[in-house]
Amino acid sequence: MARNIFFVLVSTILVDNFILSKFLGICPFLGVSKKLSSAIGMSWAVTFVMVLASAVTWPVYTYLLRPNGLEYLNTLIFILVIASLVQLVETVVRKLVPPLYQSLGVYLPLITTNCAVLAITLLNVTQEYNFLLSVVNALGAGLGFMLAMVLFSGVRIRLENNDGIPASFRGLPITLVAASIVSIAFMGFAGVADGLFG
Repeated sequence: MARNIFFVLVSTILVDNFILSKFLGICPFLGVSKKLSSAIGMSWAVTFVMVLASAVTWPVYTYLLRPNGLEYLNTLIFILVIASLVQLVETVVRKLVPPLYQSLGVYLPLITTNCAVLAITLLNVTQEYNFLLSVVNALGAGLGFMLAMVLFSGVRIRLENNDGIPASFRGLPITLVAASIVSIAFMGFAGVADGLFG
């Protein structure tokens, strides 16, 4: 069991990274990665929502939807659960960490529509993970999200301070080129999980 847990955790962080391999959650990846503090704050919020959403949606699917033949409603129900959790996170961050709330701006409510959060809940039920593996999968996806955000934040800070970039490449063009190079670099992790646990 412990082997499965570490396999799922390492796979979702490095090999099946939601941003750099599955290309989910690209909106906050491009929008909030200009500053390291914002990238870390957004990553913690997304990780928290992913783990909590998985912990809530798994029993809803297992004990409510599936026994009653209502599996086809899982996407709708999961979106409602995620929207409720994001409202909770937004309220807590606004009360406890106002500077972070200001720096995240519109991106915090957008976690509701972050396809990575919905994807992790749907992936857990399609992979037929048990409760523990669902939570571990969500934690790994959130940590992988954070790893990608922090790495890319460092890249973007260096790009912002580089005067050698031609004017036509500054801004979004060089950001997209850098994102593709970081994504290709992550392909080097393919097979790492199988090599470690295979």
